[in-house]
Amino acid sequence: MIKEGSTAPAFKTTDANGEAVNLKDLRGQKVVLYFYPKDDTPGCTKEACSFRDAFSKFKKQGIAVLGVSPDSEKSHQKFATKYKLPFTLLADTDRKIAEAYGVWGEKKFMGRTYMGVNRTTFLIDENGKIKKIFEKVKPEDHASEVLQAFND
Repeated sequence: MIKEGSTAPAFKTTDANGEAVNLKDLRGQKVVLYFYPKDDTPGCTKEACSFRDAFSKFKKQGIAVLGVSPDSEKSHQKFATKYKLPFTLLADTDRKIAEAYGVWGEKKFMGRTYMGVNRTTFLIDENGKIKKIFEKVKPEDHASEVLQAFND
């Protein structure tokens, strides 16, 4: 499992528009890397809208916001358009990023056990180190909690 202070695992994938995104290219700026289970579901929508509503504050501080789920580029496009999401959504269809960050695992819901993304957020500093890890995220107020952590 990744710990605070360790180097963020490198990754390369595509965003909702099919553009390549490489974590290495974001070195020198702060990054919010938030993992969520599925586009356009209640909790994930609340979380995304929380980041959307606070996005100007992140931008003002030069913080990149990246949302990651196993959904496809096309699904991300629809989700971003529907909720006017101004930040980048990354397609992790092979779950390699989720696995590298240790957020892909067993989940339980309504008596059913299955594999999925555990809602987790990583704050990555300018040097590519993990500054903070949020596990068991509460979607509604998450963006303000993340901003606060960058400013502590």
